Amino acid sequence: MNLKNHGLNCLLLLPFFSISIVQAQDTIRITLPEAEKQFLQKNLNLLAEKYNIDIAKAEIIQAKLYTNPNLSFTGAIYNPQVNKVFDVSNKTGEYIVGVQQLIRVAGKRNKEIKLAETNTRLSENRFFDLLRTLRFSLRSNFYSVYYLQNSLNAYQNQIGSLETLSASYELLKVKGVVTLKDAIRIKALLYSLKAEQMALQNQINDLQAELRILLQNNKTYFIPVSEKNEVLAASLKNLNLADLVDTAYQNRFDLKLAENNLLYNQQNFALQKAIARPDVTVGAQFDKRGSFVNDASFFTVAMDLPFFYRNQGNIKAAKIGIDQSKVMLTQQILSVENEVQSAYTKLLNTDRILQSIDPGFRDEFESLLKSITENFQKKNLSLIEFTDFNESYKQNILQINDLQNQKMQAIETLNFTIGKTILNN
Repeated sequence: MNLKNHGLNCLLLLPFFSISIVQAQDTIRITLPEAEKQFLQKNLNLLAEKYNIDIAKAEIIQAKLYTNPNLSFTGAIYNPQVNKVFDVSNKTGEYIVGVQQLIRVAGKRNKEIKLAETNTRLSENRFFDLLRTLRFSLRSNFYSVYYLQNSLNAYQNQIGSLETLSASYELLKVKGVVTLKDAIRIKALLYSLKAEQMALQNQINDLQAELRILLQNNKTYFIPVSEKNEVLAASLKNLNLADLVDTAYQNRFDLKLAENNLLYNQQNFALQKAIARPDVTVGAQFDKRGSFVNDASFFTVAMDLPFFYRNQGNIKAAKIGIDQSKVMLTQQILSVENEVQSAYTKLLNTDRILQSIDPGFRDEFESLLKSITENFQKKNLSLIEFTDFNESYKQNILQINDLQNQKMQAIETLNFTIGKTILNN
């Protein structure tokens, strides 16, 4: 490649990489507890799901209501004997008054109440499972932004040093002290870091968008603040897989949802069988003049004869619903156990790798970077050695940040899979 053309191409890229990283006007430093508090107060998905619980509770009230009695009145439109319209008088008129009350048999009302109560628990299970899912998204994104921001800062430190060095080399190049080749390689390294920094900033921007949705704040750029050291250094010896699975059994609301769904279908099956039994209507009737005697009183009883309709289809469907719910519950149990085991194994593996890294390695590496830069400026190091070390520094810092993020993500995944925060910052 022609060296002059290569240098020209790099210079043409300068306007692109010199674009500053624009953040939202309102920037807020926020801790995880503060973010969770704001999330619980403002998240619209949670607020909407809460209404379903209120709706289900209203259905319990509805199920407890008794049917209203029925009052009927029948009067004569026209009496031809006395040539009188709407003759309901006591002397010559005719009218019939009746009252009826539906009596539901086979405990239908109580069964409907139980069904409505179980439906309320299902709504609550859905709400808390949604809370678990959204809360995991919040915490996961919080830590991702935190560590990506750390990596971004590492890039910025390295870029700042290289910008100073590149400016110095430009002056030395003009004086003929250094070659064009060396000046271009320094500038190429600088542009490469800026390009990677821009890609990293784009990742952060995507996560920021998700945070703004979760926190219902579209005008803020959040800077996560975390005291993570205690969690990263926490011992995992007390964690036992069997205990974690038991904890998940007690706290996973999607599992409770599957259990209550089975209960709902069992209760619905009992209700559908009860519906097959016909209800009874009882009442009383008074007939002024149209019966075998005047002022006749009657007692009435009525019920459907279950010859054709015995609710056969709904009973069969409810029975199938029970079988289906049992299969889904078994599947959910297996899913919970597998998720907990996978999250636990991932956390142990990540922690084992992270614990093998010297805690002081990063600080030593950053001090060494300054020393390397100074020695390169003093001509004690070659350009190849300098660029190799910068690349090594970048890769190691990014890997350390990534490993720390992976452990925090593994912790949050384990918390998510057992439905309870056991490791917190």
